[in-house]
Amino acid sequence: MSTDAKQAKMDIDISSHDKGVLNCIFNPGLPYGDCVEEDKPEPALYIIEESEEVKQAKALELEAVKAAESGDLETALDLLNEAVTRVPDWASSYNNRAQVLRLQGDVKGALDDLNKAVELSRGEGKVACQAYTQMGLIHRLEGDDTQAVEDFKKAARLGSEFAKHQVVALNPYAALCNQMLSEVMQKVRRGEQ
Repeated sequence: MSTDAKQAKMDIDISSHDKGVLNCIFNPGLPYGDCVEEDKPEPALYIIEESEEVKQAKALELEAVKAAESGDLETALDLLNEAVTRVPDWASSYNNRAQVLRLQGDVKGALDDLNKAVELSRGEGKVACQAYTQMGLIHRLEGDDTQAVEDFKKAARLGSEFAKHQVVALNPYAALCNQMLSEVMQKVRRGEQ
């Protein structure tokens, strides 16, 4: 059997347990049970034809982002409301509107829009990744670290490096292990036993 064939067979024969172990090697800040899976999601089935309405919604989103960046949240919200009205199945508009709603203090409205973005994207792709990350941030700001970790894990599985770091940061065991390891390393550097 050639080396390439052996490698291909190994890739196929790796159990979920083995994948978990490998994942922990590459994500050492997480305890074994909390490893973030690196499986690449299947290509999203969520596809909307690039119609004229979708192009207009994208243009409205870009204008809204510029308005929000300049501090004009009301104009940003108006533009995003128009984008959602024009193409109600366009997940990205809900994701962006959620950001504006959150900045305005409407946490419930933001979470509703983020859930809609996840629903429309079927929990796949860039929009879902961003939505889960935003949900994690909102839940963390609201003091619900348990739900924040769940949201960040979903975003991490979709490729968010930020979310991966948040999963580690919110894991009390990882924090304790990292603190202990840091103390041991400092003692070693000072020559202590």
